[in-house]
Amino acid sequence: MGGVPIRPRRASVAVAALTALLVSGCSGTADRPAPTPGPTGTSAAPSTPATTPPGDPAARAAALVATLSDEDLVGQVLMPYAYGDSATKVSPGSAAGNQALAGVDTPAEMIAKYRLGGLILVGFSADDPTKGNQETTNVDNPKQVHELTGGLRAAAGRLAAGPAPFLIGTDQEYGVVTRITNDVTVLPSALAAGAAGDPALTEAAWRAAGAELAAMGINIDFAPVADVLATRSTVIGSRSYGADPKRAAAQVGGAVRGLQAVGVAATLKHFPGHGHSADDSHQDLPVLTQSAAALKSGAWPPFTAGIGAGAMAVMSGHLDARTIDPGTPATFSHKLLTDILRGQLGFNGVVITDGMNMPPAKRWAPGEAAVRALNAGNDLILMTPNVGQAYDGLLAALRGGSLARARLVEAVTRVLTMKFRLAALPTAEMSTLNAPAHRAAADALAAGAVTVLRGACGGAVRGPVTVTSSGGRDGTRALLTEALTAAGVKVAPSGGTVVHLVGYGDGAADLRADAAVTVAMDTPYVLGKAKSPTLLATYSSSRASMTALAAVLAGKARPVGRSPVTVPGLPATTCAT
Repeated sequence: MGGVPIRPRRASVAVAALTALLVSGCSGTADRPAPTPGPTGTSAAPSTPATTPPGDPAARAAALVATLSDEDLVGQVLMPYAYGDSATKVSPGSAAGNQALAGVDTPAEMIAKYRLGGLILVGFSADDPTKGNQETTNVDNPKQVHELTGGLRAAAGRLAAGPAPFLIGTDQEYGVVTRITNDVTVLPSALAAGAAGDPALTEAAWRAAGAELAAMGINIDFAPVADVLATRSTVIGSRSYGADPKRAAAQVGGAVRGLQAVGVAATLKHFPGHGHSADDSHQDLPVLTQSAAALKSGAWPPFTAGIGAGAMAVMSGHLDARTIDPGTPATFSHKLLTDILRGQLGFNGVVITDGMNMPPAKRWAPGEAAVRALNAGNDLILMTPNVGQAYDGLLAALRGGSLARARLVEAVTRVLTMKFRLAALPTAEMSTLNAPAHRAAADALAAGAVTVLRGACGGAVRGPVTVTSSGGRDGTRALLTEALTAAGVKVAPSGGTVVHLVGYGDGAADLRADAAVTVAMDTPYVLGKAKSPTLLATYSSSRASMTALAAVLAGKARPVGRSPVTVPGLPATTCAT
């Protein structure tokens, strides 16, 4: 392990420090005496899982932490990705990827060797603005994901921390960042929910989608995005609920309540507010030039609302808030994560880093970056570019004194408390995936989002209709064609009334001058350049969104949405409220 000496040692927790943690960060419990140091296993041979008492999650976490070795503690704050679509059987290519990442062949071996607290499932989606840190894909369909998560949990159950459920997360935001798309209920984007403007619809939709995540074995979602879209950020864009902090806050609260009601931890991201910079942290370090007061009023209300709704986690962003801690990415800023997020905003849950394989975090070696992130106030280290180096760096810092034992114990206690809280929540069965009631919740949210920014408020288009689009959107055109046909609208391959679709990344060159109707399926800014007499926005290209669009085009539904961002020269809607 990189020359780090392995000296078996159990966590010795000061009564005062642990009591303070339980009072401030968890539900209350009686003082617990510090354990007597004793022998434990080494990195290669995890100790036998402890038995934890039933009851309050914080008390269970404290009791379990008191039994853990240095190696166990360090492992619990790591949440890497892995190669392979199975826990124990992987292709030669995936084995090679895991060897480079962690010196093992399979995800299960990675869990055992490093005593991991969790694993993130990764993958690509169409028009994905996060593809820069998605090194592999290990999600395909619900059955495969369910088998993978079951194998990961079986491996983790043999760890000393095994009584606390293993964390398995993914970025299921819906919209352009959606990891699992086949045979599940797919919601419209966050911006679509912002256009619908009804937190109750958002909560119901996220409850449905969250139940399906839980059924597949995923117990933490790196969503909702709490960033306010204060700039024309292409990396945040339709992932945000909109430009109005108060309206976005209400939506974030609804998403949090929906997810966590069905056994999935919600993660507010990316603190202190990625939407306040147009730059992309997957490429460089974005700078936030706003004053602390401006961020408090303009960026933080959705985070505050999510915290008030009980969000279990917050993700720190690789963002340079110049007026607060200049030059330091928020991920590594004690001022932002400890003084402000915890001290001012009152967050007591788990703080998770954004991907540590992103450029702003890679300015330091994986071990040093992990130590810096933990010292700043993060509790989980996500997607380190080298698991062994991060693990060794944390262990060496713990034993060398540059990482205080109390800080590590605090982090692990928070992580385990969240795990025990999740264990007490209900989990749906796989049979609920893509259930009619779930699809109805997604459909209702999508229907509420459709917005007319130019043209009459409702009324059928004159048929037949010819559906066109910018390049690479054959699947979406097929969805709309199917939905129009089902709504009774004749669709012709050419010669009809042109309905033109544009989406993520499209600009003026992707518009069509002869289109009678132009539809924005992502941020609606491009509509400001469109010449069509009718301009609509769905903010999303999901099946639910195309069904809702078809109903409007067929004259069977009124477009009741309002644009949650300002498009110069266009109203938020032409429909009277």
